[in-house]
Amino acid sequence: GGIFKKARELTVLCDAEVSLIMFSSTGKFCEYCSPSTTTKKIFDRYQQVSGTNLWNTQYEKMQSILKKVKEDNNKLRKEIRQRMGEDLDDLKIEELRGLEQKLESSVKVVRERKYHVINTQTETYKKKLRSLHEVHANLLRELDGRDENEEYMLGETRGPDYESAIGMANGGSHIFAFHVQPCQPNLQDNGYGCHELRLA
Repeated sequence: GGIFKKARELTVLCDAEVSLIMFSSTGKFCEYCSPSTTTKKIFDRYQQVSGTNLWNTQYEKMQSILKKVKEDNNKLRKEIRQRMGEDLDDLKIEELRGLEQKLESSVKVVRERKYHVINTQTETYKKKLRSLHEVHANLLRELDGRDENEEYMLGETRGPDYESAIGMANGGSHIFAFHVQPCQPNLQDNGYGCHELRLA
């Protein structure tokens, strides 16, 4: 606390730009910077005055990482082209044999996966086919039962009405005989009154 108090006093009394960074023995981080500037500006001025570059080491490290990533990328691209049958001229016989073994292993994995997918689809289609056969068999049983019930019902309902209906269907309207019966017998003599039209 006392150090940061002194830094603030220097900032106010001397009109100085102060930046203080401190790590305690336990790893705790503390920082103070004058309100009129920033820590980065202080570092930039320090580099300019001292003639040193604080970022060279970090920059060189990043350049080294970038170079390695580019090399790995180019190596992978070349390997992909070789697996496609390109850029084979520079390979020695041992390298060609190794590439051939890799390709054979890859083909084996792909083929096994293909057969697995085919077997799975075949089993699925077989299950669907069995289900459709069951539905078809159930429909046939229902139709057979319905035909038997209709024949039974037709045998029970046959009678005069059934025969009359059959006759009408065959165009035999002459089988119907009609007669008039008076609703009110006491009006029959006068020729008035309502009459019922009934089937004979």
